[in-house]
Amino acid sequence: MGLGARLQLRQSQSLVMTPQLLQSIRLLQFTQLELDAFIDAEIERNPLLERAESEEPVNTEPARDEPSSEDRVDQWFDASDRSSSERMAEQLDTSLENVFPDEPGLGALSTSSRSSAGTADGDFDFMELAAARPDLRQHVREQIALTLRDPKDRLIAGELTDALDDDGYMRADFSEIADRLGALETDVERVLILCQTFDPAGLFARDLSECLALQLRARDRLDPAMAAMVANLELVARRDFASLKRLCGVDEADLLDMLAELRGLDPKPGLAFIVDTAEIIRPDVVVRAAPDGSWAIDLNADALPRVLVNQTYAAIVSGGSRDRQDREFISECLQSANWLARSLDQRAKTILKVASEIVRQQDAFLAYGVRHLRPLNLKQVADAIGMHESTVSRVTTNKFMMTPRGVFEFRYFFTVAIQAAGGGDAHSSEAVRDRIRTMIEAEHPDRVLSDDAIVTILGKDGVEIARRTVAKYREGMNIASSVQRRREKRARAALSA
Repeated sequence: MGLGARLQLRQSQSLVMTPQLLQSIRLLQFTQLELDAFIDAEIERNPLLERAESEEPVNTEPARDEPSSEDRVDQWFDASDRSSSERMAEQLDTSLENVFPDEPGLGALSTSSRSSAGTADGDFDFMELAAARPDLRQHVREQIALTLRDPKDRLIAGELTDALDDDGYMRADFSEIADRLGALETDVERVLILCQTFDPAGLFARDLSECLALQLRARDRLDPAMAAMVANLELVARRDFASLKRLCGVDEADLLDMLAELRGLDPKPGLAFIVDTAEIIRPDVVVRAAPDGSWAIDLNADALPRVLVNQTYAAIVSGGSRDRQDREFISECLQSANWLARSLDQRAKTILKVASEIVRQQDAFLAYGVRHLRPLNLKQVADAIGMHESTVSRVTTNKFMMTPRGVFEFRYFFTVAIQAAGGGDAHSSEAVRDRIRTMIEAEHPDRVLSDDAIVTILGKDGVEIARRTVAKYREGMNIASSVQRRREKRARAALSA
């Protein structure tokens, strides 16, 4: 058989992912912050794009003649009919979570001052200004300047301060600090002991036991019994009160008082100087009860970015420019702006469509609560609305829905199914978790439920679940075992008696 070159015609089809199509897919899974940043970048790059700002408050009550959500989306993003527009915080180990409260009770202190500015007519404009609170290292350096006189000690203390973590612990290696400063390790340890007297008590501790001991020493409460308890925190975490009484040499009443005092300490004193800027969640969809008993689903106007294309400016530049490159640039900008407007329009409609199907599937949850949450997966929603499962996955990522029962992420409504005993309807894993949590919260100190007992109770209610699954759900909710709960509940009951 001879080898030779031949020409052949072959017809085939293939899917080509253009850059604009890829960008449209990315827009679906953007968070609100990411989407706002992307639009701001496009507006800065494209002179034909403008962000539409509405100064009127959004009316949350639907009017009778109010257009539907999809009609409003078309009005917001329709660029062809518009010519111009106006110019828009580590939790303590879970083994100790029941020993120490999540919030130590050290409130953030802030001061305010008033400043005034004189005007020509003698009036004054008063403005309230919040004084900036010092951070942890600034707070410590102020105490170093007032406490330490030796320049060498100040240098070591500054290095130790830089080694503090956000919790206020000093976990750096003494030898590394000594080598870096050319000092002796004994000098570093001596300065560390001085720094451990700074306010708030507990700073510069090397572990949790030392942190609590420093706070107790500052309160003049570090007696031998408390020192023994602080040195055996693993027994406190296991609620092994019998061993603690033996090690500390106290009776049950004294042990309960010591545990109460331990609970009042702050395991992370450095967190009091961290100002957390909480990110405000803007729900993408608002769900409220309609007069006819159904659910009204609307896109949140505040969360929808609105962009306009300045067609007039594009026409003026294109008509008045004789440079071919200028006309091509304006044409490219116009095409890109129209594409962005259509992509945002499609994104909003897709979010509304997915949210509407989720509400339809989880109608019982909205009406009666988490116990009636149904098992749901992405494929069910995708099949119901005629979309690909990957599209639904992108839409439900970092999107939030405001309902009469609170604000939930779309993903919250997708839960694993747990089989029902006797072949009935499956149960949602989130609903089963809520049942387990409720049963444990209502249990009596003398009748603490084991995992096997919980399995038996759920089985009588028609939930077929294994003991290891109950243990996994319980541990996922940071709930201790039945043995530890029994000890803790008895101690609390004795303490409140």
